[in-house]
Amino acid sequence: MIHSKEKFITPEEYLAREAQAEYRSEYRNGEICALAGGSANHNFITGNVYAAVRQMLSQRPCRAFINDMRLNVKQSGLYTCPEVMVVCGKTEFAPGRDDTVTNPIVIVEVWSDLTKAYDRGEKFAMYRQIPTLQEYVMIDQTKSYIEHFRSDGNFWVHETLDQMDAILILPSVQCEIPLATIYEKVEWQNNNSK
Repeated sequence: MIHSKEKFITPEEYLAREAQAEYRSEYRNGEICALAGGSANHNFITGNVYAAVRQMLSQRPCRAFINDMRLNVKQSGLYTCPEVMVVCGKTEFAPGRDDTVTNPIVIVEVWSDLTKAYDRGEKFAMYRQIPTLQEYVMIDQTKSYIEHFRSDGNFWVHETLDQMDAILILPSVQCEIPLATIYEKVEWQNNNSK
């Protein structure tokens, strides 16, 4: 995440800049932050998850969105671009927008060493403010490791998956994705896979 050092930016100014921007950015607390560039592994993982979820949802009233669709967390004012989001039922958009979703049921982030702490901490705290959100998945791109949080209505239940024969189960959308599918074609440095 690269923070800008500009004056306070309004959400409207951010959205106007995004319409002309050559790269994706995030908006929070009046600042525009450039999102980290993607690696080949990041791209493979994002595509693998999106393809698997999209296929499993093809006969259900749910839609999967990939990272060029923006998310607005109304309660905190955050605008960001998760790697994958799932919306079930009617897709709700930010007022006057057709590129900014407000009601995901599942959010998936692929983290790097630079984004891991933010994705786990401050960003997840903002995501938990989304009334429709039931599951949050963070996927490591440097080794086979996934953190999965799901809400039981009162608490967030946490599980980790790190074996390639494990299966990520998303009960809110009735999807099951083997880690072998998520990490298909991914090549790690120093053979960090399990």
